[in-house]
Amino acid sequence: MEKIRTRYAPSPTGKMHVGNLRSALYEFLIAKHAGGDFMLRIEDTDQERFVEGATEIIYRTLAKTGLVHDEGPDKDGGYGPYVQSERMKTGIYMKYAKELIDKGEAYYCFCDKARLDSLKTEVVDGKTITVYDKHCLGLSKEEVEANLAAGKPFVIRQNIPNEGTTTFHDELYGDITVDNSELDDMILIKSDGFPTYNFANVVDDHTMNITHVVRGNEYLSSSPKYVRLYEAFGWKVPVYIHLPLITDEHHQKLSKRSGHASFEDLIEQGFITEAIVNYVALLGWSPEDNREIFSLQELIEAFDYHRISKSPAVFDIVKLRWMNGEYFKAMDPEKFYEMAEPYLKKSLPGDRWDLKKIAKMVQSRIEVFPDIEGQVDFLRELPEYDVEMYTHKKMKTDAASSLEVLESVLPLLEQQEDYSNDGLYQMLLKVIEEKGCKNGFLMWPIRTAVSGKQMTPGGATELMELLGKDESLRRIRLGIEKLRSALA
Repeated sequence: MEKIRTRYAPSPTGKMHVGNLRSALYEFLIAKHAGGDFMLRIEDTDQERFVEGATEIIYRTLAKTGLVHDEGPDKDGGYGPYVQSERMKTGIYMKYAKELIDKGEAYYCFCDKARLDSLKTEVVDGKTITVYDKHCLGLSKEEVEANLAAGKPFVIRQNIPNEGTTTFHDELYGDITVDNSELDDMILIKSDGFPTYNFANVVDDHTMNITHVVRGNEYLSSSPKYVRLYEAFGWKVPVYIHLPLITDEHHQKLSKRSGHASFEDLIEQGFITEAIVNYVALLGWSPEDNREIFSLQELIEAFDYHRISKSPAVFDIVKLRWMNGEYFKAMDPEKFYEMAEPYLKKSLPGDRWDLKKIAKMVQSRIEVFPDIEGQVDFLRELPEYDVEMYTHKKMKTDAASSLEVLESVLPLLEQQEDYSNDGLYQMLLKVIEEKGCKNGFLMWPIRTAVSGKQMTPGGATELMELLGKDESLRRIRLGIEKLRSALA
């Protein structure tokens, strides 16, 4: 069995958006599931779109997500250089382009901009492209040599026949056949001497012994041209796996240029790496069972690329939030506190707060870290609230009964010295027994008075412990005033 070799070949043009991350993840999983190699190659031949610092973002994201490459610019496995601009200096692309010229599979094109602008255009996949008319294919060898000797600018084009068909196989889509008349003579070497993305891709994948090419299905339409290049060279065609489109909730394509979420954006929004990787794995792939939570190692074991869907995958931020919350619930409390601490400190400045205790209270109640603010803001300052909040059908409380409860417990709470959660709870439990009422009947009015909120991360006594005696009593007195005014 041939060893599986996959490659992640990003262009350093900015942050790594979700589609890039999914490609890297699937390529990693396909290789690792089969005990193969996962390689990193930097495709920087498009100098106009190159963004300073983008290569570092690629390294940082792969390291953070655990997608460790076996080979790359920093790990030579014998197939380097692993950066296309460095590979270009070796002359590899021009060498192979000239080999195609010698075989009649490519040709020099000296057409200037004015002539190209006069050619007819077609709309392909929403883009307007110029259809080249093979004008320079008819140049004699002497004419070509004279133009080259005169330093006339040129590109090298692939020579695709006008007749017949080209068939290629994709693991998900099966055999796809296209008429050669639909394929344009694409440029292989640009006028600046750089290879085009498509040509460099084929040369690099072959010379680096890549067995499985995994990419978005927007490249399906280019694949016949790739296959013709492989066949022209007499090279083995790799296994093609074209991934489904990722759309937003409005079924629009997720796009880095449109400002859709990148991995770094999601981290800034308070998601954690493990949840992002887990969720991205399910954008187009489903396991044999209905399981949804996977560690990276579990994904490696379960991943079968034949279970990748052809249908577009919807990036559902609500689902990602839910999954992130599940990761929080399962997280070691110490680790959660370490990660949540900056958000807690921002929400509760000063040193009076027991942040570790608060972290434990909010851990199972939030889905992303910024949710912490909405959970604890009432500790910082009692919000304005309506006395209607004291009415609770299940607790059988209303404004009148709540006023009675608060007035009866206030002197006891004033006398209470032990303001720990346990101390307060035991004291109030005795009151509940004496009154012969249910816990909620007593605790709901107290919790409402000290928090001013319908939902809180803890019960009445937990909140009072955090607030301390003076602040708890101040808030209960305010609650009594509110209720008296409302009932007057």
